[in-house]
Amino acid sequence: MLRPRQLELLDQKPHPEASLRDPGTQYGEVFTRRWVVELILDLVGYVSDDDLAQKVVIEPSCGTGAFLVPIVDRLITSARAHGHNMDSLGEAIRACDLLDANVQIARKTVAEQLMNAGLDGAKAMALATDWISTDDFLLTDEPGHADFVVGNPPYIRLEDVPAAVMSRYRGLCPTMRGRSDVYVGFIERGLSLLHEGGRLGFICADRWMRNQYGAALRELVSESFAVDAVITMHDVDAFEEDVSAYPAVVVLRNGPPGSAVVAETGREFGPQQAAGLSKWIGDVGSPAIETGGVSAARLADWPGGRDLWPAGSPEMLRVVADLERRFPPLEDQRTGTRVGIGLATGCDEVYLTPDATLVESDRLVPMVRASDIATGRVAWSGTFLVNPWYEGGLVHLGDFPRLARYLESNNGRLRARHVARKRPAQWYRTIDRVDPQLTGRPKLLLPDLKAAAHPVLDYGNAYPHHNLYFVVSDAWDLEVLGGLLLSDVANLFVGTYCVKMRGGCYRFQAQYLRRIRVPDPESISSSHRRGLSAAFAERDGEAATHIALQLYGLDGLPSKNGRW
Repeated sequence: MLRPRQLELLDQKPHPEASLRDPGTQYGEVFTRRWVVELILDLVGYVSDDDLAQKVVIEPSCGTGAFLVPIVDRLITSARAHGHNMDSLGEAIRACDLLDANVQIARKTVAEQLMNAGLDGAKAMALATDWISTDDFLLTDEPGHADFVVGNPPYIRLEDVPAAVMSRYRGLCPTMRGRSDVYVGFIERGLSLLHEGGRLGFICADRWMRNQYGAALRELVSESFAVDAVITMHDVDAFEEDVSAYPAVVVLRNGPPGSAVVAETGREFGPQQAAGLSKWIGDVGSPAIETGGVSAARLADWPGGRDLWPAGSPEMLRVVADLERRFPPLEDQRTGTRVGIGLATGCDEVYLTPDATLVESDRLVPMVRASDIATGRVAWSGTFLVNPWYEGGLVHLGDFPRLARYLESNNGRLRARHVARKRPAQWYRTIDRVDPQLTGRPKLLLPDLKAAAHPVLDYGNAYPHHNLYFVVSDAWDLEVLGGLLLSDVANLFVGTYCVKMRGGCYRFQAQYLRRIRVPDPESISSSHRRGLSAAFAERDGEAATHIALQLYGLDGLPSKNGRW
């Protein structure tokens, strides 16, 4: 135990960036279980057999020491094996945390480890103090480079960060685009500190791999680094408390690309399975592993540029890669097929109404919402969109007195919207512009959040709301295409790339629907067209899948909702 005088040596002066900290800010602390930390350290190569005294490891958000304790244990073991004195390890570790309280606890814990290993108390405290500082990793000039960057960066949406800090973060970390999360900046900053051959190993939410805000970071990784491993751990008990973080372990390397390990884990994945996975990865023997807790494989190719990163069982990733080589995408200029999202108004309370007499009749458009297609048919609820648009742009309110009176009566709410503040002269516009051709055009509608694709055909009677995605086409019979989209093959494509929610739900957003590959509509035989149309009409996903597997050349591949 530390004596009182030793504890006093751990007291800290106020940090120079303290004025940037907001007492009301949520700091996104989620502490990692020891066995997960050990797995990450193994994967990046921070192992006691090596001379770790000659290496540098950075822990950029150390909390109270979840990663530091195993790191120090390994460093001590390595130092003994390679003949280093404990007090000569001052350059081996650099760690920081934003919160002074966490740093104090981490220093005390590490000092106790060093004392238990035989180091004098004062030296142990001095070394712990050298290693661990109170800093914001994204704002601190980190000296030198590192061989390893490991940790569990904070989970904080940028909009929850004080404005002044957010501005500085974005300026220093260009990959933090849009509605980014702070951990995106931690990955970018960590990669920038790696020596050639150095590795970064983080456990963090996997959203950046499959969301728009992660595009710039994916591009950075593709252009300058290599993906060594991605291990999805959504259902794993990886943290000290129950959180909905959708985590994945990602290992990135400063070096040329090679094969990447992709693994998907289940609830039973724990210390024993993690040790087995680590051993399999290190052996570089068999191309795949399948146990009760994990399935994994080595992929020779990894998506480039800003492309979405895949997830799923290794076998299905190979199937998807093969289909992507052989078939064109759903959205295709050649067939005039387009994927889009329904209309966002910015104020549904004003723009949506059941009153068919509220404004001029030609200013009302039937609007279909997700609840209207729950049965597999369009059952319109009678909701209209109050439409301020015509083909040339916004209508002139003077030409529509009833529309003008109604919108003016809601002037305060409409002008308070961001879109109105940005364009004061267009204060009565909806966020999205109404496409006058879309209402009368047949279109497949798909709700965003579903366990499986739920395409429904609107024959050209309504306009889709923003919680629906649509598919229109010049070449496809939409009942035939609807049958294909009802099949497990369509679910396979979406499930490989989409953000997955707890409970097994997929996000059927436009960026994921565009990943679906389809055969040439002209190549489908009349009997298969009839079969797909019938399956679509009857909502028979099994029949649709049976035909789809034949069309894609996947006969005999067993499936259930795209989860082979």
